[in-house]
Amino acid sequence: MSSDADTSLPAPRIQLTPQEWRAKLSPDEYRVLREAGTERAFTGEYTDTETDGVYECRACGTELFRSGEKFHSHCGWPSFFDPAKSEAVILKTDDTLGMRRVEVLCANCHSHLGHVFEGEGYPTPTDKRYCINSISLRLKPAPGSDG
Repeated sequence: MSSDADTSLPAPRIQLTPQEWRAKLSPDEYRVLREAGTERAFTGEYTDTETDGVYECRACGTELFRSGEKFHSHCGWPSFFDPAKSEAVILKTDDTLGMRRVEVLCANCHSHLGHVFEGEGYPTPTDKRYCINSISLRLKPAPGSDG
């Protein structure tokens, strides 16, 4: 991955205690968003969704991705080639699981969203695949869409 990954994070704008996050989120949401868990592949509600709209952070409501940047990567999670705004997400080096990856966090509350992968093998305008957990997102359908 390029040097876009930031290892020193700015403070989140939304800061809640673990108890406050647990009261706000379901146990599965908490495990993924606050403990960097992962939902099982092909089980998330937005994996195959084609509804027009905006994908927000399930924890804080920040606009993260738009349906126009979503594509079918067949990886088992919703995939996007770019965030709605570059400042909507923070990229962080992730050396867990014996490999180097780049974690994607909500810039507003630092909730775990998923990972981003880069390479010429991705059929996207950016050569990037933001592989995001459905449970980290909430789709706000565009007016008049079928969602």
